[in-house]
Amino acid sequence: MKSWVDIAGEGVTVENIKAWSQGGTQFRLAPAAREKVLASRAMISEKIRTGEAIYGVNTGFGAFSSVRISDAEIEELQRNLIRSHSAGIGEPFTPEQTRAIMILRANTLARGHSGVRPEVIDKILEFLNADCLPVIPGQGSVGASGDLAPLSHLALGLMGEGPAWNGSAQAPMKKVLSEKSLQPLVLQFKEGLSLINGCQVMTAVGMLALYDARDLAWLADAAGAQSLEGLLGSRNAFDPLISAARPHTGEIRTAKNLRTLLSETSEIAESHRDCNRVQDAYSLRCMPAVHGAVKDGLRHTWSVLETEANSSTDNPLVFTEGEKILSCGNFHGMPVAFSLDYAAIVLSAMASISEQRISKLINPAMSGLPAFLAPNGGLNSGHMIVQVAAASLVSENKVLAHPASVDSIPTSADKEDHVSMGTIAARKLVRVIDNVRNVIAMELLSGSQAVDLVRPLKSSKAVEALHTAIRKKVPFAPTDRIFADDVTAIREMIQSRELIAAVESAVGPLEF
Repeated sequence: MKSWVDIAGEGVTVENIKAWSQGGTQFRLAPAAREKVLASRAMISEKIRTGEAIYGVNTGFGAFSSVRISDAEIEELQRNLIRSHSAGIGEPFTPEQTRAIMILRANTLARGHSGVRPEVIDKILEFLNADCLPVIPGQGSVGASGDLAPLSHLALGLMGEGPAWNGSAQAPMKKVLSEKSLQPLVLQFKEGLSLINGCQVMTAVGMLALYDARDLAWLADAAGAQSLEGLLGSRNAFDPLISAARPHTGEIRTAKNLRTLLSETSEIAESHRDCNRVQDAYSLRCMPAVHGAVKDGLRHTWSVLETEANSSTDNPLVFTEGEKILSCGNFHGMPVAFSLDYAAIVLSAMASISEQRISKLINPAMSGLPAFLAPNGGLNSGHMIVQVAAASLVSENKVLAHPASVDSIPTSADKEDHVSMGTIAARKLVRVIDNVRNVIAMELLSGSQAVDLVRPLKSSKAVEALHTAIRKKVPFAPTDRIFADDVTAIREMIQSRELIAAVESAVGPLEF
């Protein structure tokens, strides 16, 4: 028996959009939402019947908003809009991202403020249920009237035009529709405009990225704990009295995570209990402050995107309660753009502090371990270039973390004179996260090598569980080998959530 998800214009979260975007979920329009959609459609139909001019319904678009369109041309207007605005280029969004975009587009229309027929939402959901996915180019949106170009390619697919995903390849949408026995959508008044006004592309891409970022925030704590053990670092900086004296939520939670990860006094910790080191380098001692600030920033972005995912972003908006049809700017991507840029900045900082821990691990003056973690240094170079590669990714992130949202280029003959660049921010965030994932994989690689080099002493329960999980696929390196393969293997374990599962099996869930 099929399990159905009702799309109701509310209730979309980062976690359920991640689950739903994997495919296999069946969607339908919630009955209460259908009633709202029908009411808004009836209202806008009545306005047209009386001859009232309504933007994008019986007028042109953008700078053509003063051009009146005859009743006989209203449907052609919508088709022309979609075809002309399908001007996106570049690498397409992945099928996972495309599903998320379609879900969000259906959800915002289901709020009943767009004046479309329920059949429009039904068609989006029918395509999703059949895994019939338009190919949506990634470039071409400035995030002004939302994501006009990419959403136009989505609408183009619904019309049965343009390319579609056919497995991992592409095929003409008409061919895919025929194979799946689906009919295209025939647009009526306002429906083309309602399909493309809004920030669903930047929001969907950002939500999927944030889900991954949360895992990386947890793993940064775990990697830092392992590095601290390998460096014979002190746990004193994680005392709850310290974070209580500066009660930022992220700092408190990170200090708690580190105490959990290092909860049992390990043989390594016991071995240097009486050493005369007063305090560690910032990259160890300041993990609660830095990792905590990252978590605070990510939670802020998480909240903004979930609000956006359940918002009405069309123009004009139909309000049946007050019997108003109002032109507005709810489609503007600025709230999302700012937040996505913020997430890229904080994650870049998290990679930076991770790289500095790698730097300490390979430096014998800081670690007391063999130089570059090479048991037979000289003949072997060890993790010398692992740190160099991490430094390269950190530096690349400094470029990518430059906010897209500080830029604006007037478009549409100065009618759209301030834009958000939010979709650029979303695409950059995906690249930043990929770099962060690799840097943390490199720290986990070097940290594991360091823990082995202080054997036979054992670390805490959680760090031992993490180390054991890594060693199942990446053995200790007594001599040089192709370390890129090791980084790739650990990165795949991060993406599959194997490492998080290993830690949680030992000490329970960490806090975000």
